[in-house]
Amino acid sequence: MPQPLPQPPSTLSWSNRSRGRPVRIAAVLAGVALLVASCGTNAGTTGPGASAAAGASAAAGAASQAPAISPAAAVSGTLTVWAMGNEGVKLKDLAATFMKDNPGTTVNVTPVDWGQAVAKLQTAIAGHQTPDVSQMGTDMMGQFAATGALEAVPANFQASTFFTSAWNTNIVNGTVYGVPWYVETRVLYYRKDIAAKAGITTTPATWDDLTAMATAMQAKGGAKWGISLGTQNWQEYLPFLWSNGGDVMDASGKFQLNSPQAVEALTYYESFFKAKLTPTSVPAGFDITPAFVSGTNPMFFSGPWHLGLIKTAGGAAFDSKWAIAPMPKKVTATSFIGGGNMVVYKDSKNKDLAWKFVQYLADPKTQLAWYADVTDLPAVQAAWDDPALKGDANVALFGEQLKDTKAQPATSTWSQLATALNGTLEKMTTGGMDPKAAADEMQQEATTIGTGQ
Repeated sequence: MPQPLPQPPSTLSWSNRSRGRPVRIAAVLAGVALLVASCGTNAGTTGPGASAAAGASAAAGAASQAPAISPAAAVSGTLTVWAMGNEGVKLKDLAATFMKDNPGTTVNVTPVDWGQAVAKLQTAIAGHQTPDVSQMGTDMMGQFAATGALEAVPANFQASTFFTSAWNTNIVNGTVYGVPWYVETRVLYYRKDIAAKAGITTTPATWDDLTAMATAMQAKGGAKWGISLGTQNWQEYLPFLWSNGGDVMDASGKFQLNSPQAVEALTYYESFFKAKLTPTSVPAGFDITPAFVSGTNPMFFSGPWHLGLIKTAGGAAFDSKWAIAPMPKKVTATSFIGGGNMVVYKDSKNKDLAWKFVQYLADPKTQLAWYADVTDLPAVQAAWDDPALKGDANVALFGEQLKDTKAQPATSTWSQLATALNGTLEKMTTGGMDPKAAADEMQQEATTIGTGQ
């Protein structure tokens, strides 16, 4: 059922993310170019938080793990950890606490730029000079599991500890190769005041509701556009596919990108462009945040980082004018999941210490400390019982959405396929390609590219 429009959002400050990693607000203002390059039509060319699911229907309990490790009475030695972006800078704080709690250990954290991460890891693996532990973008799991360089996760780590879709991002070919560290998902941001002016008093619970709301905001609310959708953003399209009961692949690993559900989802996605409810092009350097605040673009899908960006851009007087809502439902209301995982390498000389450090990062108390420091959402479900998350309506809404999320298959070829999907989406949204033809092209591209098996 449609829900009444919520109260104004809290003033909790959030940071922007690229690949699901945070960039502090001060850095956002200094690095607009990076933001534009990472956030799709709503702020560039591709959505932030690129991440991967381990398979269309991977069952968390069905994946294999290494035998459980007997907890050592004490651990010692030196650990090298690589982490990306802001996480790489801030992880040193958690490492310091870990070393204090485990005398005789040294944890050296090396920050790695996301733009160099893949090449740096590939070089390290080829030369058998890997760190003991590293952060892994969830869209990288298939690619790096295929190298044979990752340790299988021991059975000490239980799937039920984490959000199911977050755990599943670590399953590659039936084996668990990583542990969820933090998560993010996408919800609908909308201008509550423009909706009210247009006669909309409830949040859009269904696809039809979303179309009606976008139409009314443009026709009656005075907005230039009804909604902002990416012309070439697979991360925005796939939630519609999933919510319509479709998927990228079936349980056997066969691509399903031209299924009836896919054609219907593409037709729905295209309808916003066809009706001129969303722009087919944006100016160079377009950023959705000021466009949202000004009211020209009153709805868009994004992650928790936009809570802080909107607060900063709009100021306190803007708080009552906007709100967030879950993904609209068709068959389901499934959104996209992103975030980061932690992996241990086979070349590590101190695997017991490595896994103990990963276990420390997955402890609910550590997850809450990390959230307080960096505002990364916890991947561990128990952490969400804390008032810091449970007591904030906006954060709690993201927590609820995380229970109905998916990500793309963890195949070594996903990056190539994602590029192809974006190209086809652009042909459909801006070039007039028929949705059925677009679905068939996606299926053909996927079949040609394959899964790397």
